[in-house]
Amino acid sequence: MAALLLSSSHLATTATSASTSARPTPAFLSFRSTRRRRGGLLLASASASASTPAPAAAAQPFRALPASETTVLVTGATGYIGRYVVRELLRRGHRVLAVARPRSGIRGRNSPEDVVADLAPARVVFSDVTDPAALLADLSPHGPVHAAVCCLASRGGGVQDSWRVDYSATLHTLQAARGLGAAHFVLLSAICVQKPLLEFQRAKLKFEEELAAEAARDPAFTYSVVRPTAFFKSLGGQVDSVKNGQPYVMFGDGRLCACKPISEEDLAAFVADCIFDEDKANKVLPIGGPGKALTPLEQGEMLFRLLGREPKFIKVPIQIMDGVIWVLDGLAKLFPGLEDAAEFGKIGRYYASESMLLLDPETGEYSDEKTPSYGKDTLEQFFERVIREGMAGQELGEQTIF
Repeated sequence: MAALLLSSSHLATTATSASTSARPTPAFLSFRSTRRRRGGLLLASASASASTPAPAAAAQPFRALPASETTVLVTGATGYIGRYVVRELLRRGHRVLAVARPRSGIRGRNSPEDVVADLAPARVVFSDVTDPAALLADLSPHGPVHAAVCCLASRGGGVQDSWRVDYSATLHTLQAARGLGAAHFVLLSAICVQKPLLEFQRAKLKFEEELAAEAARDPAFTYSVVRPTAFFKSLGGQVDSVKNGQPYVMFGDGRLCACKPISEEDLAAFVADCIFDEDKANKVLPIGGPGKALTPLEQGEMLFRLLGREPKFIKVPIQIMDGVIWVLDGLAKLFPGLEDAAEFGKIGRYYASESMLLLDPETGEYSDEKTPSYGKDTLEQFFERVIREGMAGQELGEQTIF
């Protein structure tokens, strides 16, 4: 199939014949695919080379190489964190091969040309991460790769979507990366999987098991599982309403849970560190931002202080959510179409009551002190910026629960 090559400065069509040589056999077992290969759409920035080096299935040693001689595959490249990971890798000098959907962003509002411009000078390959055969075929002309970073996440945490994306599509990324010679794989997971009560958490944990098994099978292959705490944007949803005079809403007394939020830039830097840092190889790495853990009450008090106003809170009994979940669970048994609605209720309940901190295995309690900190950006700085500039670029989109 021919591929379409687009420049970030102008749209130009270039016919590229498909390779007739045999593609490398993936080092990791692929799922069977019943869908036909449709061919990939490749978009590259103006500075990206149009050459297609021969892919290699053997693991590509890279830690002794300069960043400029290493290629990193990134899936989920247009997501909230993925975009920052691509930019950080480029800033450090890596060659980046970014996988994206033809329509990306919140509700698919970004065109292919928008994606190319946003991720330039990364090479962008448009493919379907849910189709393992298509993904490997679309990426093969652009290998080999030395490492891969997976930033995929289900959009809302629905039951089927969680297994389709957080497990299967993530596994397809590993399969394709191994098929292209990747010797290291960085997974962006979540700290909440340490207490798995939700489908997306179970799906992520299942893939983490697959990743560890692959490293055990091949000593030349390593991985890093990054489990971040809360993101800034997930805590900024009430800034505008409080700024406009509304009270701050929290569950219970506002002390049911706490987190050490991390900025997207700091998290992207930590993920990029995992590429070369051998101390981070074959490890699960919980990570939070700088400073002490903050409860919702403390977050609200901080926001009112920055606005120079007296605190006003609405305290919602957590039992209300329990009642809603009980009703939705019952209805889902009669009407399977409500399965996701029940799951969304459970997700909301989880985040309202469980801390995004390291769960100390010795005490069974969440620990502020044992949750590693990284970076320099603080939630207070984020709140100050949102008060001045609004939440543009920080929209929750389909991931909004409340």
